[in-house]
Order: sequence, then C-alpha cells, then structure tokens
Amino acid sequence: MASVYKSLGRQRTQDAFGFDEEEFSDSGTSESSNTVQADSSQPAARHSMSSLPVEIKNRVLMLTTRGVSHRYTSLSVSSSFPLTQTCRHRHLLNDLHQLLPHTRKDSKLDTKSSNNYNATLNALADLHACNYVFLLEARKHGQDLYLWLARAPNGPTIKFSVSNVHTMGELGFGGNCLKGGRGVVVFDKSFEDGFEKGAEFRPLIRELLAGVFCVPAKGVRGMKPFIDRIIGVFGLDGKIWIRVYEIRESEKKQGETAKNASDISLVEIGPRFVLTPIVVVEGSFSGPVLFENKEFVSSNQLRSEARARRAGKYARRRGEAEERVVKKGSLGLTNSKKEKTELDNSLLFG
Repeated sequence: MASVYKSLGRQRTQDAFGFDEEEFSDSGTSESSNTVQADSSQPAARHSMSSLPVEIKNRVLMLTTRGVSHRYTSLSVSSSFPLTQTCRHRHLLNDLHQLLPHTRKDSKLDTKSSNNYNATLNALADLHACNYVFLLEARKHGQDLYLWLARAPNGPTIKFSVSNVHTMGELGFGGNCLKGGRGVVVFDKSFEDGFEKGAEFRPLIRELLAGVFCVPAKGVRGMKPFIDRIIGVFGLDGKIWIRVYEIRESEKKQGETAKNASDISLVEIGPRFVLTPIVVVEGSFSGPVLFENKEFVSSNQLRSEARARRAGKYARRRGEAEERVVKKGSLGLTNSKKEKTELDNSLLFG
C-alpha cells in the first residue's frame, strides 16, 4: 500500500508542476531538503497556471419596469390599433426565464425616469453577479414595449422596440422542452451580410444576442445536459425576428430505409417577438450614441397620424355638409316647406 501511495503522489506532482520528483530528490536526502526544493518550484508552477485563460460564464439579469402589470389595457374601439394586454409583457419575461437557465429574474425596477438606469441596473448586476442586463420597459400604459440589452458594467447598450409579441400560453403549440435544457442559437446569413444601413453594428447586435441566448456548458444551477431546442434569430426588413423550436426525434416508418433509424423535425414552441434596433450606446445605459436608426418610426407618431386621419375625415364631412347648405340656399330650397296631404305619414300614423 505504501508503494501505491508513493506512486500516486509522484503522478500528482508530475501532473501539477510538470516535473518528476526523482530528478530533484535522491533517496539519501532529508525531508527538509525535499521541502525546500518543492517550495522553490512553486513560483514557476503558479506562473504556468496563471497563464491559462479564465473561462467567462455569462449570467443574465432579467427584470421589467413599473409599466408591466396584470391588468388589461382597454383602448377605444374606433382606434386603428388592436387591444393590447400589459400582461403579455410579463408572460414574455417568464417564458424567456424558463427557456434560459442562466438567467436571474428580479423584481420590477422602481424608477420613473430612464436617467437612473445607469447606476441602478449596474449595481443590481454587480449584486447578483450578472454581466448582461435584459430590461423590458413599458411605456404609455403598456401600449409600447422597449428592450434594453446591455453588457454590464462597461457597455455597450442596445435599445430595441418590441412588437408582435406572442407568448407560449397564447400560441398553444404542441411542442415541449425539458426545463433547464440548453439550446442552439442560429443566426441567418443576413447577420453576415449586414443591414442596408448601419451594417457595421450588425456583429455587435449578434454578439449581445448570443451572450443572452447561449447557455454556458457548465456552472449553471439547475441545468440539464441536454440540447433539445433551437433559437432562431432572423434579420429581415431591418428587423430581427426571433423564434424558438423544439428538436423532436421520432422513429421512421417501416417502409422507409435510411442510414439513421430516427427522423428529426422542428416544432415551434414559442414565444415569438420582433425587435427593431433604435439606438446603440457606448456605455452601460449611458455614454455617447454610436448608432441611431433613422428609419425607425415611433409608436407615438403612428398614433398621432392615425388621429389626424380620423380628424381629417370628420372635418371633410363637416365641410361637405356646409357646402350642401350653401348650395340649397343659392337655389332657394332652404325655406321651402312641403305641404302636408292626406297621405302624409304624420297624418296616417300619427
């Protein structure tokens, strides 16, 4: 047994420090000399260990602002915009938190001004040991939803406009994934080609989205060693379309002959939403503006234009009514009253 322990000790020493103990110690040397030789070799070993690269583990902080609630937002029926639900925003965050096991969900951000995002969110990210911040900001009583995606604490930060939000419960797809599993993030060729305008920031958007949706291979609590989903990120018409699919494997039919005995297909599970980049900031929620999307039209402007169109229709109808009154007056038909006869409705049915 002593020889076994001795051989194991030599193997550990050789693996850890890169040398054989017999080269430096003879059989007649004392214990103190071996100790001195081992201590003298420790700085070289520490230097070799410090030269190894440190693996960076991504952790995402997910939270929302005060505008996200459980209640429904009722708009007028005559409005050109459909009825929206602020609870969709909350369910969207819950769905993403369940799909990504390396996320840390926090309570709502209790601030009314976006000027305090820099200090507050960076402090929260440092407190929870997160290097990415995923913030959903609701405006206009839940009518508008914005996404702040930042790399804490030094930046950069990208602000998106979120539209066409559909949650898992709303879609009701038949797919199902294991909770805590990992996924494969797929970007289409448009991220390599770039946008028509502002193509230089397309790789930056890709890196930030990959840091959020890519789950680390190890070091995540509650993660399962399975890859059973695909997160697709597609760029089209200056927007980013995100879809989530399940990797479903089924056995092939008896009549089919192939090398693999199983058939692999993709089934969408949700959620789905569309991102429109608005602005890119150098720092974390602060700093100079690196890129601004000039083609983006805010929802406030769309709503004001819709109200102007409805007001124009009303003004046009009023103008036509006034023109009819003037025309009848010019023809002398305004004061002419039709004489009542025996067949008049007021006499027959009065």
